[in-house]
Amino acid sequence: MREKRTSQISIFDLFSQHQIGKELQAMSDRLDQCPQILDWVAADLHRRDVFDTGRKGLPIETILRCAILKQYRQLSYEELAFHLSDSATFQAFARLPIGMVPKKSVLQQTISQIQAFTWERINQCLLGQAQEEKIERGNKVRIDSTVTESMIHAPSDSSLLCDSVRVMVRLLKQAQELAADVPIPYSNHLRLARKRARRILYARKAKHRTRLYKELIEVTRTTDEYLRQAQRQLARLPCDFMAYEIWLSQCHHYRPLIEKVIWQSEQRVIYGQNLAAEEKVFSLFEEHTDIIIKGNRDIQYGHKLNLSSGKSGLILDVVIETGNPADSERFVPMLERHIERYGAAPTHLAVDGGYASTDNLEKAKGIGVEEVAFHKKRGLSIEQMVSSQWVYRQLRNFRAGIEAGISCLKRAYGLARCTWKGLEHFQSYVWSSVVAYNLALLARLKPV
Repeated sequence: MREKRTSQISIFDLFSQHQIGKELQAMSDRLDQCPQILDWVAADLHRRDVFDTGRKGLPIETILRCAILKQYRQLSYEELAFHLSDSATFQAFARLPIGMVPKKSVLQQTISQIQAFTWERINQCLLGQAQEEKIERGNKVRIDSTVTESMIHAPSDSSLLCDSVRVMVRLLKQAQELAADVPIPYSNHLRLARKRARRILYARKAKHRTRLYKELIEVTRTTDEYLRQAQRQLARLPCDFMAYEIWLSQCHHYRPLIEKVIWQSEQRVIYGQNLAAEEKVFSLFEEHTDIIIKGNRDIQYGHKLNLSSGKSGLILDVVIETGNPADSERFVPMLERHIERYGAAPTHLAVDGGYASTDNLEKAKGIGVEEVAFHKKRGLSIEQMVSSQWVYRQLRNFRAGIEAGISCLKRAYGLARCTWKGLEHFQSYVWSSVVAYNLALLARLKPV
């Protein structure tokens, strides 16, 4: 049975007097002020937990603190396992049981089970502390958006088709292992697909490129037919049931995506049609990925985030968007979420220029916001937004502070690119970065 708290803590566990050690000690004290968060994390871990008999797993408290350490120091699971075995300060913060040194696989299995909703609740608990201690009242707010990328390369139709062939060849090899001595008829066209994709990359003439695409699509269709035949053949063979079900679930997951890749390649390249972003597949492995274009800047592949920050610099809220909604569409929902959490609208609101519109200004004033400053006026006068030019200048300068917070989140807390797989883990990754950032900032603003 997994324990909530570490029952045997060494009396010799001491934090280093280095700046990082002092900061970790302050963060540890902050976590001790919210004992209820262990119940929330336990609910997530109990979905796939250790048995009542046998060796005990890591305590809930240790798992949560290891997750925060990972994001706080931007460590891989291998590096985290090393530091937990080597650093007395890390051991003290994580509250590792005496004699227990977790492996990277254990850390990955347990940390990945903490859900995004749980991380959000932990963040709200920390913000509650900040409100009680009058560090952050929530009456002066700034809002901006950014993008966190998925762990994919920049997609192209040829690379997606090549990935499709690679995945299907891998599944065909697994099918042969399941069939044992019974031959699964197929030809490995991966080398041919890679050659065609490479020639497409360097093709100069559109006519030549179109011909190569037709050949690559044909190779992908042929490999897909091999996989269909393998499915029918394995269904009649007496093979390992669990292994077959896992293999079949992978087929059911990838084959619809591959069919969509073939379709979009034909529509775009052969027929010359433009497809909407929601109709496209950008990755076979991170299929939740959206294409994000902010202004005239580079194209990014991941998810758009809308963030709100307070006067203290703490991140008050994060919304992970679906698709690429305009900032102006997300202004009122972000404001409503703030009112729901703090019970009242902020008196002062500083917002990026993308959120500006007459309608948004009227709604904010109607909700109860006294001063609203958009970074770009977008046809609005200063008199419409705020009471004086001095107030507008102060709020506009205040808004610039969220850029520093976003930059810190991306550089030091991993928010530039998510390294976890799947949409649920993407959301957990973003929220865990925010929690680690807020916890460290609280420790600096007011150590317990």
